[in-house]
Amino acid sequence: MNMMTQLKAMLTHPYLALALRLYIAGLFVYAGMVKINYTAEFAETIASYRMIPYWGVNPMAITMPWIELIVGIMLVCGIRVRSAIAVAGALLVMFTVSIAVNLIWKSPIDCGCFHTLGDTIGWKTLVRDIAWIAMAAHVYSYDRIFRLERKIEWIAGEM
Repeated sequence: MNMMTQLKAMLTHPYLALALRLYIAGLFVYAGMVKINYTAEFAETIASYRMIPYWGVNPMAITMPWIELIVGIMLVCGIRVRSAIAVAGALLVMFTVSIAVNLIWKSPIDCGCFHTLGDTIGWKTLVRDIAWIAMAAHVYSYDRIFRLERKIEWIAGEM
């Protein structure tokens, strides 16, 4: 095996995809749990991005943390992984675009990623989110092990 073949085998290995899946799942579970407890502060953060109409801020502040939590739990459990990681990837793209636009506008706003207030957005935040999008794409493409849904289908098939 040449070096490129070995590198490709390592980068496409299902255990790497599993590790990335669990990492992203942890991010989403943690982010969702923090925001659920502080909905009003999270609504202020969403409003500070100036990308959502005022009538959509509160519904988004209420529903987004629950979506993040459910997606994270689905990824941890291995239930509908491709669907869950597609939703996670779409959310990450939305977050990244929002951060990029506000960086271009030079808005000194808080990220709202894991704490409702406190961490100001910057280019480091943007690069981090782009890395997470790449991880989500990897999971979407190569994850195929340790899925609870397959165990359920197997048990149901024996009955």
